Amino acid sequence: MKRTLLSHWPWIVPLIALVLLAAALNLPFGALLGIACGVALIGAVVAAVHHAEVVAHRVGEPFGTLVLALAVTAIESSLIVSVMLAGGEAKAALARDTIYATVMIIANGVQGACVLLGALRHREQVFRIEGVGPALAALATLATLVLVMPVFTVSAEGPHYTPSQLGFVAVSSLTVWAVFVFFQTVRHRDYFLPPHGASDVDVHAPPPTTRQALTSFALLLVALIAVVGLAKVLSPSIESMVRNAGAPAAVVGVVIALLVLMPEAMAAIRSALANRLQTSINLALGSALATIGLTVPVVVAVSIVLDFPLVLGLSGKDIALMALTFLVSAIAVGSGGRTSMMLGVVQLVIFAAFLFLAVVP
Repeated sequence: MKRTLLSHWPWIVPLIALVLLAAALNLPFGALLGIACGVALIGAVVAAVHHAEVVAHRVGEPFGTLVLALAVTAIESSLIVSVMLAGGEAKAALARDTIYATVMIIANGVQGACVLLGALRHREQVFRIEGVGPALAALATLATLVLVMPVFTVSAEGPHYTPSQLGFVAVSSLTVWAVFVFFQTVRHRDYFLPPHGASDVDVHAPPPTTRQALTSFALLLVALIAVVGLAKVLSPSIESMVRNAGAPAAVVGVVIALLVLMPEAMAAIRSALANRLQTSINLALGSALATIGLTVPVVVAVSIVLDFPLVLGLSGKDIALMALTFLVSAIAVGSGGRTSMMLGVVQLVIFAAFLFLAVVP
C-alpha cells in the first residue's frame, strides 16, 4: 500500500492541493489550515514539474518548455487581474511589480542558478546563441516598452501611459510574443534544440503514450491552478508579515512571483543538472516573454474597459538594475554559447541585489 501511494504521488498531490484550496476558500483560515496550504503548495510545485516533464518528453523540444510557460502565464495573468479588481486603486502597480519581479527572477535568479549548478556538475555547458540572442532581444525590447518608457513619455502625468499608448504597447507585446513563438517552434526550431545529446537517461527513455501525456497535461493544469490559488490564499498572510517587518509593499509582488515561478524554476534547474542547459534557457526566456506578451494585453484590456488605473513605469533604481541584467545577459550571449561558474555567480549577485533593494530601497 505504501509503495502504491509513493508511485502515485504525482496524481494524488495535485488533487489534495486542490481540496485544501477549496477548504481555504470556504472555511475559516486558521494557523493549521495555513500550514497545510503551505505544504500543499510545495507539493503541487513538485508535481507540476513532474507532469511538465512528462508532457515535454512526449511533444519534444521546444514545445515542451512552451507548454509549462503558457500554462503558468495564463493562470498568473488571471491571478493578477483578480487581485487588481479586488484591491482597487491600491493595486494599480501590481502588474508592474509582478512583471518586473518575474523578469528579474528569471533572468538572474533562475538562469544564474542553472548556470552555476550546471557548471559545478559539468564544468562547462553550451547553448545555441542563434536562439538565445533573438529571445533576449525580444525580452529587452518588451521590458523597455512596458516598464521603462512610461517614465519618459509626456502625454500622461507620472509613470503612466495614455489609453492609446496602452493599446499600442499591448498590441506590440502580443505581436512580438506571437512572432517569437513562430520563430521558436516553426521557422527556426533547430535554434532551440540542444547542441549535443543530453546526459540524462530520461531523455533516451521511451516517450509516454498519448493517454499518459494527456493525463499529465490535465494534472499539470490542476497543479498550477492549486499553486496560484494557494499563493493567492496565502498572500494576505504574506502582506501582513511584510507590513509587520516594515518592508515596502512591492515585496508582496516579489514573494508571490517567487511562489508562482517555482515550478518553472525547478524544471529549469533539473534540466541544467542533467546537462540540458538549452532546455533551461528555453524555459526561462520563453516564460519571461510569455509573462509580458500575454499578461500586458490582458491587463491593458481590463484597464481600458473598466477605466482601471494602471501604473507601469519603474523607479530609477529598478531601471538601472534591469539595464544591468540585460547588459550581463548580452555579454553571456557574446561568450560564444559557453557558460562557466563565474557567469552564474554574477547573475546570482544581481538577483541578490534585486531582493535586498526590494526590502531596503
